[in-house]
Amino acid sequence: MPVKQDQQSGPVLSLGFSPCPNDTFIFDALIHGRVDCGFGFREQLEDVETLNRMALESVLDVSKVSYHLLGHILKDYLLLRSGGALGRGCGPLVVARGQVDPATLAGKRVALPGRYTTAALLLRLFNPTLTDFIYLPFHEIMAAVADGSVAAGVIIHESRFTYQEYGLSKVVDLGEWWERETGHPIPLGGIAAKRSLGRDALLRLEQGLADSVEYAFAHPGAARPYIRAHSQEMSDAVCDAHIGLYVNDFSRGLGVEGEAAVRLLLGRAAAAGIVPSWQEPLLIS
Repeated sequence: MPVKQDQQSGPVLSLGFSPCPNDTFIFDALIHGRVDCGFGFREQLEDVETLNRMALESVLDVSKVSYHLLGHILKDYLLLRSGGALGRGCGPLVVARGQVDPATLAGKRVALPGRYTTAALLLRLFNPTLTDFIYLPFHEIMAAVADGSVAAGVIIHESRFTYQEYGLSKVVDLGEWWERETGHPIPLGGIAAKRSLGRDALLRLEQGLADSVEYAFAHPGAARPYIRAHSQEMSDAVCDAHIGLYVNDFSRGLGVEGEAAVRLLLGRAAAAGIVPSWQEPLLIS
């Protein structure tokens, strides 16, 4: 792993990711020059749906995006094998007030954390008859469910650890459903990079991300100030749980299993008419 101390080198690329602890944990070493892939980075931290919409407009050179959104941008971007969120036991949850049978949600309004989130895609694959959606920032969904503004909501990120504080109950774990239905881990978000950067640059980026993940695992305390600077409302315990849930071996590299899961998700989304079919290579060859 090429390691540098707190400096950047080479051309500067725009890089978008969320302020959530899993992303700041993963990107800390890359952003702060503790690993070197020949680029400097100008980071832009935004919620996932803002990043999705920026990618739709090709604003950023490299960005964390929802796997749902990836299906809409493959003409201009491809997927890097490292740095993403994919795993088991980490899927979005549908929550409601009291015990609710998922079948009773037909015809009722459900809050989603963004039109292009993987959470929205999974719900549509789980129950294609649901059509009445409202899109809210992820951190507003639990309150909307609790006050009766919506019948149910799909929650992501740290909301998985706090929804019971709002008096809410789990209706269905969409990750568990996906794993049971397919046998595959659930792809949540990946790192997309512009094809126009060229193969050599893309390979260096992919390796740099893998090195950044390895550095974070090897030096977990190094990223703590960066994580806390962007998650001040979370306790250390919630931050650590968040990282433990979403950062794993698939963040180092998708591997055969991870790649198969991504292709299956996008294939099912295309078959359902939710994303376009694509001809371009998904990954760097």
